[in-house]
Amino acid sequence: MIQLYGFSGTRSLRATWALEEAGADYTFIHVDLKQGAHKQPEYLRVNPAGKVPALVDGDLVLTESAAICTYIGEKFPASGLVPPATQVADRAHYFQWCFFAMSELESPLWTMAKHTFVLPEERRMPAIIDTAKWEFARAAELLAQHLEGREYAVGNRFTAADILLGSSLNWARSNKLPLESPVLEDYADRLSARPALMRAREREAQAAT
Repeated sequence: MIQLYGFSGTRSLRATWALEEAGADYTFIHVDLKQGAHKQPEYLRVNPAGKVPALVDGDLVLTESAAICTYIGEKFPASGLVPPATQVADRAHYFQWCFFAMSELESPLWTMAKHTFVLPEERRMPAIIDTAKWEFARAAELLAQHLEGREYAVGNRFTAADILLGSSLNWARSNKLPLESPVLEDYADRLSARPALMRAREREAQAAT
């Protein structure tokens, strides 16, 4: 059975969401970041980087949320989370928007987080936060242009690329960053209403109790 190590409210939700979309049988293992469980030898044997999520499937150990979501889509092809190899153009666009989500949309959000509370105070550069906000707004505008007239990012059907994009938009919303686009607002609302995401949130919350 698949084991997913994660912590509620982090990037692990992407993997949990993907597993729920796929209808997979899995165990969610709560890694209490607040208590430093990610720094303990037991977890470091799973992920030496000491981060979540991490997925274990038999002998396979996989980290990085985008890679995990793609693996889940490949393992459960009926889910439609990843376009099949026969759909070359859609598959290329899938990877395009996955890479965009991680390098363009999420990156400035992570920069803001690092220089607000993640890094040691002496390593933070508050002046960089305004630049990161500008970078996020620029990326969000590009995404809004792409989504004009579309329901989803790739082939007009839900894929794991939407999981990555939607989670970044929800992260921005939680930080009170305006999306400044009715197209993005509708897209984010549409993704947030998916039953699989609701089940994923509940699964992670239950594991934390």
